[in-house]
Amino acid sequence: MNDLTRDSDRILGDGRALLRDNRDGGRHRRQPSIGEGSARIKRSNLKMRIRNVLLAIFAIWLASGIVGAFVNGIGILGVMAAIIATVIAVTIFSSFPKVKTPTRAEIARGGDVRQLVGRTELWLEAQRSALPAPAVTLVDQLGVQLDGLGYQLEGIDQSHPKAREIRSLVGEQLPEMIDSYRRIPPQMRTEARGGETPDEQLTKSLRTISGEIDSITRQLAQGSLDELAIKHRYLDYKFGAGADAAPQLTAPATDAD
Repeated sequence: MNDLTRDSDRILGDGRALLRDNRDGGRHRRQPSIGEGSARIKRSNLKMRIRNVLLAIFAIWLASGIVGAFVNGIGILGVMAAIIATVIAVTIFSSFPKVKTPTRAEIARGGDVRQLVGRTELWLEAQRSALPAPAVTLVDQLGVQLDGLGYQLEGIDQSHPKAREIRSLVGEQLPEMIDSYRRIPPQMRTEARGGETPDEQLTKSLRTISGEIDSITRQLAQGSLDELAIKHRYLDYKFGAGADAAPQLTAPATDAD
């Protein structure tokens, strides 16, 4: 009996440790997200796993209770079977479904451009290990820039010229460039050709794309910046220092009777 108790405690402990590790996102094994878009996709996946684990545990113990009601208790063997089934369910449902790295074709598929930004961030994370150090730094910088771009894309008309420009730049040109680099044999990536190595060409191209993303973000934000400036000037004139400096209108003086 003591052996069964110790085994059940060990199984439950292993299950809790596994669930805790998956809930933490395997932080010791995985690299951090480069941006909020990819992090949001991962959080959604994690919530799905936790939901599946809880549903599986509930179903197992509900079924055990129903069986016990019909057979006048399931006994120690039934409890052990339910514990083992719980651990198996936790193991399976806390590990699946995994966050799937989108393919090149999936990056630019349907959906709004903000979703495209999130898929691109997730795809970029999977490419970091194959890139030279300067390019990795730029990829991490791109994650921050894509987050800023994502905020500007909320509610944007999908037919807006800037939306089409973003689809081309982020969904097509950026992945195509990195794929072209990755097709070059590793030993040839540091060989100069035309005065530059593929490593240098990739880094410069990423820097160019980074500048273009920053430019698009600033253009999209310009309307909000102008609106904020106008409201600031109005409030300053109405209630701030401008109000104190404005001439005050006073009623004309009249002679006392």
